[in-house]
Amino acid sequence: MEPQLLYSVTDSVATVVIRHPEKRNAMTAAMWRSLPPLLEGLAGDPAVRALVLTGEGGTFCAGADISTLRGSPEEAQGLAVRAEEALAAFPKPTLAAVRGHCVGGGAQLAAACDLRFAEEGALFGVTPAKLGIVYPASSTRRLVSLVGPATAKYLLFSGELIDTERALRTGLADEVLPAGELGKRVAEFTRILVSRSQLTQAAAKEFANGGTDRDAHWAGQARASGDTAEGVAAFLERRQPRFDWSVSTSA
Repeated sequence: MEPQLLYSVTDSVATVVIRHPEKRNAMTAAMWRSLPPLLEGLAGDPAVRALVLTGEGGTFCAGADISTLRGSPEEAQGLAVRAEEALAAFPKPTLAAVRGHCVGGGAQLAAACDLRFAEEGALFGVTPAKLGIVYPASSTRRLVSLVGPATAKYLLFSGELIDTERALRTGLADEVLPAGELGKRVAEFTRILVSRSQLTQAAAKEFANGGTDRDAHWAGQARASGDTAEGVAAFLERRQPRFDWSVSTSA
């Protein structure tokens, strides 16, 4: 079965599936390369209001396919970083749905998502110390921002795997679901996401990720969009709002 990234769009939610079952969904060089253009297309699609990243079957992603490191580890790491950065920059809400192993490059991708929901029994690990690889500065900073410096050092220094209880406690996971409940909860939560103002979400994502000096831009977007007036009117009329502003169609 050819390793690949699959995607579908249903009810305004794009689902990207990491598929490489022979190697627990490890990412090949071709898969790393294919992720940024895939995300670019989904970001520009006005039908997409949120994105879910997951793995096929019972594993999220076991990391990079180690066979790709035999040639040029630096090149392989560069591909992973570009994919990670593209995912982090995706302008709409992103959620990693994690089952099984979320390790190495898999943890790198999950950390680049806005949120991480995990099924009980999942295992998280950041494992470059097992291979003598220097973890990228940008990836390290992102990990520290999620879990704090002490837990980031624990993960990076040891390469040990942590369970969902510790992942939840340290901020690496946002919710942990019983076995068999992850898909239902992800569907429920993404329905909430797509019903909310994409304007609010896009601005909040930019600010939360450290964006500065764009208050005037977002104030202008809010004035032009009509989303605030619609939200207030819907609240007073006790109906669901119909927000029109879209990342895909904004100037």
